[in-house]
Amino acid sequence: MPTVATNDIETYYQRRGDGPAVVFVHGAIVDHTQWAPQMDALADEYTVVAYDVRGHGRTGGSSRASYSIDLFADDLAALIDALDLDRPVVCGLSMGGCIAQSFAARYPDRLSGLVLVDTFGPTPLTVGERIQRQLLRATIPLVRLVGYPRVEKAMVWLQERISGEGVSGDYARIEAIRESGPLMGTEEFAKVIRALSAFDRTRIDYSHITVPTLALYGENEAGFVVRQMQSLAARLPHARLLVVPHAGHAANLDNESFVDGAIRGHLRRVWPDHDPSHETADTPPSTPEADV
Repeated sequence: MPTVATNDIETYYQRRGDGPAVVFVHGAIVDHTQWAPQMDALADEYTVVAYDVRGHGRTGGSSRASYSIDLFADDLAALIDALDLDRPVVCGLSMGGCIAQSFAARYPDRLSGLVLVDTFGPTPLTVGERIQRQLLRATIPLVRLVGYPRVEKAMVWLQERISGEGVSGDYARIEAIRESGPLMGTEEFAKVIRALSAFDRTRIDYSHITVPTLALYGENEAGFVVRQMQSLAARLPHARLLVVPHAGHAANLDNESFVDGAIRGHLRRVWPDHDPSHETADTPPSTPEADV
């Protein structure tokens, strides 16, 4: 099992391919296999790395009493050092996007580009968003009573009643990811959820993030994610914003070919001198788009 020491833990990772490096950071309560389609698509031209964030998957938990998004970002920096990756592009989805933002601001000279998918910044943009983040903590005692799968299914049902069908995308694929990996313990779940709900305490200086950034969100995403993604793209000086057709919160799974093409095109812009062995389309299909 490939692991590497990152701070006080052993982090599980998968590494494939050759060329400039791309590091994928998954969302909460799943694992590195959330990015499997993009690993498969891009390993022909790039070194691709996906790993299990602290508390998740085969990395598992740690003895720390609490976690934070900044701690996860420091773990990512340690992983990049340990694997000797030279200024990779970092791709993060949902919580992984929060980690990617923190990493990019804390270590601006350690990456070449950024991809943010279906994620959000630290600052709630509405009162409803602030309440929603605090409600995350309310799931912890419920999970202790009935287990995570039942609580999440109820949350998915509620979200689709509020935001409309499609917001959760192909939820069966997320369930399959969870079922295929090690089960997360309740205490680790609590530490991860508390870290996510406390993201508003994280200070991110967006003026430090000057690398080319691709921002993606599903066209069926919840309203608060759409607002957050548009706000992030407006704040980042070199950001390109794309809407992923026929996709919900896990856009990379809901419309693999579009996201694969969008990321590949972004990598070509980041590394224009990289000469792949064969030609592939470097732009995604036509979609609503904004260059910010």
